[in-house]
Parts: sequence; C-alpha cells; structure tokens
Amino acid sequence: MITLVLGGARSGKSAVAERLVSQFPGPVTYVATASVDRSDPDHVDRIERHRARRDPAWGTVEADTDLAHVLATASGTVLVDSLGTWVTRWADLAVEVEPLVRALLRRAGDTVLVSEEVGLGVHPATELGRRFRDVMGTVNTTVAAASDRVLLVVAGRVLALEER
Repeated sequence: MITLVLGGARSGKSAVAERLVSQFPGPVTYVATASVDRSDPDHVDRIERHRARRDPAWGTVEADTDLAHVLATASGTVLVDSLGTWVTRWADLAVEVEPLVRALLRRAGDTVLVSEEVGLGVHPATELGRRFRDVMGTVNTTVAAASDRVLLVVAGRVLALEER
C-alpha cells in the first residue's frame, strides 16, 4: 500500500503519517529527507519534536537525492518525511520523480509519504518560490497517481481524496 499524506505547514500531516505507519507491520524505517541545520534553532526544535513523537523501535535513514535507492533497499514499512525537503536537495530543483515512483511501485512493504501542499497558499514573491510551488505540484501529482490512497490534512483533520 502506498499512501501520500499532503498538507500545508504545521497542518499535522507528519503526525497523521506516523499514526498510519504504526498500524502497518514492522519493521518500520523512518526516512528523513532533511539534514539538521544546527544554525537554525527553529529547525533543530522541529526535528527534535518529530524524533520525540516517533516509536523508538523505528529505524531512521537519512536520504539526500538518493530517495529512490533508499526505498529500493528498505524492508518492511517505510515512512518518508518529506517530499518537499527532498525536492530542495536537488540542484535548481531539477528533481527526478520517475525513479522515485518506480521504486515505490516495486516495494514489497507499505510506504507512507508526507508532502507539502504549497499550491493553496499566497502566490510566491520570488522566481525560486514559484518554481518550488510548480515542482511540488508536479511531484505531488505524479506520486498521487501511483498511490493507493491520498489524504489531505488541514488543521489536523484528514480528508481522503478520491481517485480521478
């Protein structure tokens, strides 16, 4: 089962994904796409809160742009948090989403992916912001098409999105 959990900033999407993963069979691997920026106290605090919420039995793997490879080699249930951070790790946001989708479809275990829905917010003021919004739209649409279930989280509430 592939589940995509979408939501805006601080919507509760990661907590929803963590609850979902806890219902799947183990072992569970948490795939972190962010590296800790020690110069940013808010970022450090956010990552620490995420770590504190997770089951200590879960393994953790950090993924850079090699997310497809990480998924191909992981066994059991996998939680990827998040696709937006993964996109930012690509030079010029030139993400390769097709290998990610192939790896998702080939996995034997359940996969839950967290991603940012950025198309509902204020129009980005910069070219980079507009490019990020557009790339995220493409990534989310492509991963959603390969997913068995897509959930939208708004204010901690979950809405299951229908297939087209």
